[in-house]
Amino acid sequence: MKKIVSEFAFTEEESARVRALASACGLHACTAAILYSRGADTPEKVKKFLSPSAKNFLSPFLLRGMRELVAELTAVKEAGGTVAVFGDYDADGIGAAAILSEALRRFGVRAAVHVPERAEGYGMTVAALEKLIDEEAPALIVTVDCGVSNRAEVEYIKSRGVRVVVTDHHELPETLPDCIVVNPKLQDDYPYDNLCGAGVAFKIACALLGEDAYDLTDIAAVSTVADSVPLIGENRDIVAEGLRRINRSPRPALKYLLATKKEETDAQTLAFTVAPRINAAGRLGDAKSALRLLTETKESEIYDLAAKLNAFNAERQQLCDEVYKSARRKLAEGGAYDDAILLFGEDWNQGLIGIVAARLAEEFNRPVILFAEKDGVLKGSARTVENVNIYEALCACSEYLEAFGGHAQAAGVTVRKDKFEDLRRALCRHIRETYGQEAFLPTVAVCARGVPDTALAKELEGLEPCGVGNRKPLFALRAERVAAGRLKEGSPHVVFRAEGAELVWFGGGRSLELLESELPKEIVFECGVSRFRGQESVRGIVREVLFSHDGGEKTALHRFRSVLRTVAAKPCAVHAVFESGQALRARIAAARERCKYGLLLLTGERVPPAFAEAAAGLEEELFRPASPNVGNALVAAPAADEDFSMYREIVFLEQPACLHFASLEGRTVYVNADAPCSVFEGLDISREGMANVYRVIRGGVAGENSVAAAAAQTAVPPRQFVFAAEVFAELGLLRAEGGMLRAAAGKKTELAKSAIYRAALRGGEAL
Repeated sequence: MKKIVSEFAFTEEESARVRALASACGLHACTAAILYSRGADTPEKVKKFLSPSAKNFLSPFLLRGMRELVAELTAVKEAGGTVAVFGDYDADGIGAAAILSEALRRFGVRAAVHVPERAEGYGMTVAALEKLIDEEAPALIVTVDCGVSNRAEVEYIKSRGVRVVVTDHHELPETLPDCIVVNPKLQDDYPYDNLCGAGVAFKIACALLGEDAYDLTDIAAVSTVADSVPLIGENRDIVAEGLRRINRSPRPALKYLLATKKEETDAQTLAFTVAPRINAAGRLGDAKSALRLLTETKESEIYDLAAKLNAFNAERQQLCDEVYKSARRKLAEGGAYDDAILLFGEDWNQGLIGIVAARLAEEFNRPVILFAEKDGVLKGSARTVENVNIYEALCACSEYLEAFGGHAQAAGVTVRKDKFEDLRRALCRHIRETYGQEAFLPTVAVCARGVPDTALAKELEGLEPCGVGNRKPLFALRAERVAAGRLKEGSPHVVFRAEGAELVWFGGGRSLELLESELPKEIVFECGVSRFRGQESVRGIVREVLFSHDGGEKTALHRFRSVLRTVAAKPCAVHAVFESGQALRARIAAARERCKYGLLLLTGERVPPAFAEAAAGLEEELFRPASPNVGNALVAAPAADEDFSMYREIVFLEQPACLHFASLEGRTVYVNADAPCSVFEGLDISREGMANVYRVIRGGVAGENSVAAAAAQTAVPPRQFVFAAEVFAELGLLRAEGGMLRAAAGKKTELAKSAIYRAALRGGEAL
């Protein structure tokens, strides 16, 4: 089960420092704790963190190699020569090339800019360099967002009589190129090593132009957010300053990309609106259009280019969905059960696999590498989870790789097809041996419990810009019944109030009934401030709702009701193999020994005592697995509409009333032959017994939103009431009106038309 954990755990000494920090800075203790945990552990650092701006920019000359680079550029300027800027095709590389080319233009140097298309391959290639040198005859080539791993290509440039400077931000190889290198990861006086490629280009612009370069922070901000580098240190200052300029007076390129956004632009807007559109051009083989968008001065051209990128993005979304579905099919065939997921597809677009890899890494909570195959070579894109450094993992398996490069959270990988299985085994083994199981347990980290008051919520706005390395704080509150409703009729989104705050749960519609029930639940949310007509209030976005087991009879009734609703679901063809309890326990033990993924244990209202030891260590979850990562799981009263298709082995610990689970169509499941169905035991299913409940309901019972709650309002035994109410609801004999459950007037039917009632007559023996 997904665990709610604290984002930080302080020693007594650290707690005292946090209290002192809160007092010294006039902050709420919660804000001080968040800041302290994110490195702002002194009043001076807190002031910088909460006031990100150009005033905090570091001197570019603290970067090793910067003075030498400026000298090289000055020499080319004085000689009237050309500088060739060699970039990359993603939002970081394109932004870096745009920033440096504009800075060179203002500095008085002719710049020729080259960004490769994906078909040319990642980073510098001799073929691209040869063409660039032949066509532009540059005196100097400066790389941006690439080059630190291109020692051989640097030697080629030098062999052509051209000087070269590498500027990059990726992890350093064992041997650097033999030239001037500017990279914040080098040992130098620069105190911050997490700039992206465009961030490095911006520092070069500052070295050339001073404060006149600050109007380039808008492009640097987009690239910084797009490249998922931590939004702490100088990255915060770059993004904050860039956002101010975008909100005050956006350059036409960004204005047109943001045309549909009416609210103030923040880091999330850059991440989900602007960056995908710039990336889409490179992903679909037209990176130069994105570069032209950021460097063009004619507004009509800018408008047309922005429209082109919007079209690219729509196409990219459709193609990504196709790659995602293809990858999911491959996973369903057996690829989801190791410590890392590695897949390849012959028809996958190389420009899209990184997006899909990131989506799968989040979904399955593991490192993912997806490859596009061409002529026996696999070119891949790796994404990982917060706790696993994928670059270090690839270093450990480098003997199987043709090439790779990147950083802790993302990398590009090239491997021959005949080495793919060797790489997969080696990478999974390294991750398994290097990281403990806790690195992969699904958790959600919160800063505090309860809803912050408006003053604290406003104070937390000072943590913006939020993103990687400085995520929005999460809070948790415990609740039972919640009065909730859909945002509008037919909407999949839900809104409700809790402890004075309005909370919105996007996509929460299918769990609306459970949200309104008395089931104990933990609600995890981000908080913000709503401002309307001069009034301020706390408003939150729900990120998780976890249902608890400790609701006593209320929980038991909801489990019972979920089982009944499964019976009423559409029948499907599932092949049940009956085995003895002893055989099933051996099966479960073997599956858990083999792998921590792929085993699903299902039970109705209880775990049979004979299986307590076999299920030990698997926390019982209600209705649905709490995480989609396909980790070995135990689910009680499984919902009929839940997708269990990714699990490799499915075991029913007791005989279910039915197998109406659409996601198991055509599958084989294993059923305990020693534990007959007990769902309908003790119920009065006679016509007279059902009529008694119907007469009670006909008079009206409080509990429109919860049959389980309504049961407590009558003298009818709760299970009897819930059973009858579900039968009547299936037959259309029940309606909700004015907060009451009532019998539908003037409607008659036969009990035998109810699948639930027929199953009860059979005693559940329907398999």
